[in-house]
Amino acid sequence: MLWIGIWTAGVLLTGAAAIATAQTAPPKLIDVHEHFDGEPGVLQQMLIKLQAADGIGILLVTQKGFPEASKFIHEHPDRFIGFGDIKLDDPNALQEIDQFHQAGFRGLGEITSSEKNYDDPSYWPIYDRAAKYHMILLFHTGIVLRRDPDQPENVSFDRMRATRLDLIARHWPKMIVIGAHLGNPDYAEAAEIARWSPNLYFDLSGSSLIKMSGDYGFFRSIFWWSGMVSPHTPPGGPDAFEKLVFGSDIFQGELGEFDAGQRRYHEMLDACRVPQNVQDMIFSGTMWRILQEQQQAAGLRR
Repeated sequence: MLWIGIWTAGVLLTGAAAIATAQTAPPKLIDVHEHFDGEPGVLQQMLIKLQAADGIGILLVTQKGFPEASKFIHEHPDRFIGFGDIKLDDPNALQEIDQFHQAGFRGLGEITSSEKNYDDPSYWPIYDRAAKYHMILLFHTGIVLRRDPDQPENVSFDRMRATRLDLIARHWPKMIVIGAHLGNPDYAEAAEIARWSPNLYFDLSGSSLIKMSGDYGFFRSIFWWSGMVSPHTPPGGPDAFEKLVFGSDIFQGELGEFDAGQRRYHEMLDACRVPQNVQDMIFSGTMWRILQEQQQAAGLRR
């Protein structure tokens, strides 16, 4: 039995009509990475933080969290956008994508812990369906936690490497793909595939900005091509650091990461001497543009 059946058809139809972001002016912050699994009181606390920051939070909503999150998103469309948490190996994945779309959700994620490589052809119908709806895809990339080391699990870092997104970004060139965690620890590979794919971005949430706090200048070597004019760099491209978007990776109600994540980003970007106008793009401008373009594309389709 599909989980979304617990919701009403009326809300689903309302969601489909309400895909547009209610906010008309660019916010100061867009957080692409906020998990919600139905934790009590968390959405209300997130709302307070987003209002104070003039921010929009992209909620990565599980089946358990869907009823509350869907209602909250529709009540606060100027502060929340929904992404549906699907499993690539779930036989009901296509139907769940349809239902997330009908509920007004604008992307899928965080996609993680697949049984095959992300770019395996068996997953292509899922990406085709997402592209049909102009959905944004957010993938976990890099090392992943082990919640219970005593339990066997079919999970592999190698299947979730940032390089697995290269083929996806190239095969679906109109679909926006975001890789969480900049491929931790394969940062250079993540940046290099993003360099040539205008539809591929990464967030730097998670442990990377903690472990690299003593050497933030390292990231200048990762995003090296700013201002370079060469056959080996994209012509007329933006600053290399604009391949980053902001993500806090709030999960299990740990809302402290919302503030801590912003602080770490600012410290790293300042250490790398990233201009303020570029920082503005990282924290809001890039995702705002993407959301506006997505809205226009979806409107043209309808």
